[in-house]
Amino acid sequence: MTSGAETVHDAAVTRRLALITGASAGIGQAFARVYAAHGWDVALTGRRAERLHQLADDLRMQHGIETLVAPADLTDPAAPERLLEAIRGQGRVVDALVNNAGYSNTHGFAASAFADHRAFLQVLLEAPVELAHRVLPDMLERRFGRIINVASVAGLLPATGGDTLYGPTKSFLIKFSQGLHLEVRDRGVHVSALCPGYTFSEFHDVNGSRAAMNQAVPHWLWMQAEDVAVAGYEAVEANRPVCVPGAPYKTIAALLKALPDDWTLALTARHGSRLGRL
Repeated sequence: MTSGAETVHDAAVTRRLALITGASAGIGQAFARVYAAHGWDVALTGRRAERLHQLADDLRMQHGIETLVAPADLTDPAAPERLLEAIRGQGRVVDALVNNAGYSNTHGFAASAFADHRAFLQVLLEAPVELAHRVLPDMLERRFGRIINVASVAGLLPATGGDTLYGPTKSFLIKFSQGLHLEVRDRGVHVSALCPGYTFSEFHDVNGSRAAMNQAVPHWLWMQAEDVAVAGYEAVEANRPVCVPGAPYKTIAALLKALPDDWTLALTARHGSRLGRL
């Protein structure tokens, strides 16, 4: 863990601290900028330390906040505990948790080694739940906390063949967020699931689907990461359990509630075929 200053200033201690996973790019980086702009200190974690430090420097210079950098690989089951211990070692507590880290595996369920699936589930399912569980007791004691679980519109749809685990993990995050929202809603802690659609980031470059996505998805369906992060911040402040940002995706989400399951399955299969997936 490295801090944005040699010591934690008294002024910083009076500010809230937001922990953001997957903060080196995309929606996570956008969340860091949104929280900093609202006067929060930020703790940034991800695998790419150089990017995290650059972002931390930018945020300190632009907003005068305290930044903590804690590179971590969430495929390691021990990472959540070590991450929070490092934050406590700086004399800070987590007031907001943004569970954003994630990726997809488009190589097919049978074609991928189970070790790859285990790592995937650790990052997208185990780590968010553990981090929420570890920070929640202090939030409840202080009667203040914010938890955002970055899910996806994919969690509202049948899973796409070839990317078999992505949709189910996002669906889990939605249900988990709704249940936790109901459990703590009268105790000062706000919980929201953020369900963006296609968002400009490095996400599809990492999984190798950029070319297929550009051909299959019209430009008007793509959102900016900054707009997604703003929507998520506003949703958790308003304590809305689920947030689907963007008018097109709000419409899609509403339609999905009315369509029969076999229709949505057929539509998902058709879209998967256009992407060249199984």
